[in-house]
Amino acid sequence: MTPKQRAIAAFEQRIPDHVPTFELEFQLTQALFGQDYLTQRELDAAPSADARERLLQENADLFARVAERLEYDIVPLQAIWREAHQVRMVHLLRERVGDTRMICAHGDSTMGIPDGEHMVEVSIRLAEEADAVHAEQRRNLAAMLEHCTVLVDAGVDVFINCADYCFNHGPFLSPPMFAEFVTPYLTALHAGQRALGAYTIKHTDGNIMPILDQLAASAPHALHSIDPMAGVDIAVVKRQIGDRVALCGNVNCALMQTGTDEDVIASARYCLTHAKPGGGYFFCTSNVPFNGLPLERYLLILDVWKEMRAY
Repeated sequence: MTPKQRAIAAFEQRIPDHVPTFELEFQLTQALFGQDYLTQRELDAAPSADARERLLQENADLFARVAERLEYDIVPLQAIWREAHQVRMVHLLRERVGDTRMICAHGDSTMGIPDGEHMVEVSIRLAEEADAVHAEQRRNLAAMLEHCTVLVDAGVDVFINCADYCFNHGPFLSPPMFAEFVTPYLTALHAGQRALGAYTIKHTDGNIMPILDQLAASAPHALHSIDPMAGVDIAVVKRQIGDRVALCGNVNCALMQTGTDEDVIASARYCLTHAKPGGGYFFCTSNVPFNGLPLERYLLILDVWKEMRAY
């Protein structure tokens, strides 16, 4: 199978030749190749169009090298958010990977946890200005689907929808409030992205168990990251919704930072043992391989994946 065929099989709850892999972001390019991904700030500071194009070309080269080295089935765009620049990046990536790998972009419009500065304000609005909040969510949804249409036309295959809904102890909104203010728009977002011909991954950290059924009912193709640091057990999630939604995760990032090699290996083995059977599974970390994480620890879990990935 090509990497793209393998990923599609997992998205569609079929069994590929082996478990596919990708990451929401890969932040260890400096350790791997001595080069960082291009940021939007650096791109905006380019002195000319030619300089900007040169930066984009070099960035596309790096994305392709990382995908080849780490055997990613999905190439995730990161750090660039202006639509025109994203479109150019997709075109450049397609020149490098052809149709052998999927390309992923961010695509969420729903309401996540507000930052600490606005948490009280948002809570009051939900109670006192519900109609205005709903109108805002409808506008955000429409704007995001317009953006997704542009990216699909450019060559994006997958959207990863990254609004975080949960703390380690549970969701910010109670399940009934989540059902009112998030689930209808998340469902419409997934339906709209599917209608464009794209695959959808819903990402949220934290303890998702009180809203797990709502997340599954919103009909993403896959759910990421099944957070073990919030006590979420991928074996339990597989039993509850694994016949409806593919799972992505959930090697414990905290253990990868502070645990022993044996802890890390055990976490990777647990994921593959419990989420791999029957297909519908992508091997990845419980968040991202973040700056400061030893590269050796990430390569260690890929060694476990290579040992156990075959069906």
